[in-house]
Amino acid sequence: MKMSETVKKNHDELFPGHVSILAEKDPELIEVFDNFAFDEVLQYTSLEVKERQKVLLAALIAMQCVNEFKAMAKGALNVGVTPIEVKEIVYQAVPYAGLGKVFDFLHAANEVLEERGITLPLEGQSTTTVENRFEKGLEIVREAARNTVDNMLDTMPQNQKHFATFLADNCFGDFFTRSGLSIQERELLIFTMLASMGGAEPQMKGHIRNNLRVGNDKQKLLDTITVLLPFIGYPRTLTALNCLNEVAPEES
Repeated sequence: MKMSETVKKNHDELFPGHVSILAEKDPELIEVFDNFAFDEVLQYTSLEVKERQKVLLAALIAMQCVNEFKAMAKGALNVGVTPIEVKEIVYQAVPYAGLGKVFDFLHAANEVLEERGITLPLEGQSTTTVENRFEKGLEIVREAARNTVDNMLDTMPQNQKHFATFLADNCFGDFFTRSGLSIQERELLIFTMLASMGGAEPQMKGHIRNNLRVGNDKQKLLDTITVLLPFIGYPRTLTALNCLNEVAPEES
């Protein structure tokens, strides 16, 4: 099997002049993978290249693939994803993957950016204060998830209400309110991370609903799952597809 011309074009766009060591040592596997991921799969998605790189970075964080993350981060910068967007993808992973899993990716992102001569820290993107993070978080969670957190605050036992408060002030107030990525991009990235890490199907269904509310339609989510398939594998891809069809069967 040989690399298609489409593969060469798409690969060169991301990694101009790069010669893969694996392509030399494991040529058959790389030919199969690259023909699938950089040609065949792309025939069934309308995500443009910058969107594809963003969701792949989120997926790689969720799966703990730090070396591939660094490679894809370089490719993302090559096609116009901004340094702020790269860092915001990493930051957005913290409330969903946890800092323990994200910590190494902070260092990886910093390493890639500094190799490009980019001075750190980047311009701040926070838009909230200690005083208003709860109310601002509630505003944006109501936009994406309607009254989910309000209901939790009203109905949860007193010794559990702090989890609902954390969703408002930390998960949404500290992260969703940041500039650098739109609410539509953040919801798509969260869907991507939940699909990629596996085992969080109830939360994934909730964020499928959130995506639909903020303007990411079913086709956008199908396009995203398609792009993810070569990287996250068939079991997690088909689980995400089943969740999507369960939540949005009327759009099938």
